[in-house]
Amino acid sequence: MDDVLWDLEMALLESDVALEVAEKITTELKEELVGRKVKRSTEISEYTMEALKKAVKDVLSVDGVDLPQLVEKKKPLVIMFVGINGTGKTTTIAKVARYFMKKGLKPVIAAADTFRAGAIEQIGQHADKLGVKLISHRKGADPAAVAFDAVSHAKAQGKDVVLIDTAGRMQTNVNLMDEMAKIKRVVRPDLIVFVGDALTGNDAIEQAARFDEAVGIDAVILTKADADARGGAALSIGYMIKRPIIFMGIGQGYDDIMEFKPEWMIEQLFT
Repeated sequence: MDDVLWDLEMALLESDVALEVAEKITTELKEELVGRKVKRSTEISEYTMEALKKAVKDVLSVDGVDLPQLVEKKKPLVIMFVGINGTGKTTTIAKVARYFMKKGLKPVIAAADTFRAGAIEQIGQHADKLGVKLISHRKGADPAAVAFDAVSHAKAQGKDVVLIDTAGRMQTNVNLMDEMAKIKRVVRPDLIVFVGDALTGNDAIEQAARFDEAVGIDAVILTKADADARGGAALSIGYMIKRPIIFMGIGQGYDDIMEFKPEWMIEQLFT
């Protein structure tokens, strides 16, 4: 089996799967296969494929987050979104707002990215199209104050969910991380969600780890999953940072977001 498993490990690494994850899959596969009795040669390939799917599912299976259940327990549910620029974070927030609206819930969006030029206008356009209330201050304002005002508005107006957009400079920026920590202290979000680009592979894992160290993340949303033929980020990120993937972005429309299920990812990988 060693030569075959080595080839598999190399193929996984070439698909942007993290080394630790590739090693776990091949080790588990070896334990499952070596020494097993199989009747006919045709059954060997079937048995091997099922064992491989099981190993991948074990990697993907991290305890999830039930958003509808969380909203029932806590209103308003406060969700803070973090991640670097260019991952589709702002569009993802609009999609999540739409997701809650389809469930009959009332979201409010906080434009707490007061640093990037045009960020407030961008999230504002999405809010207008969706008919969602936007809480914003002027450019350069204190992001924590914007987030605080959004939570206060939600409480006063009986809104169900607060979605907080944040600045997305590089994850190595100390000032940015301090800013994230301040927002967390002020509004005490129920959920901190990292938004990563599936096409960046191991970079997304590194970014998630940095944000997790700075503010602690509870869950992951991967964007551009429909364009990621290799699937390395999705296969690795949950296992590496021990946080669940809750949504996958699968297009540009507001409805192009799906709840993550390991079975769907396995089907994508093996077809």
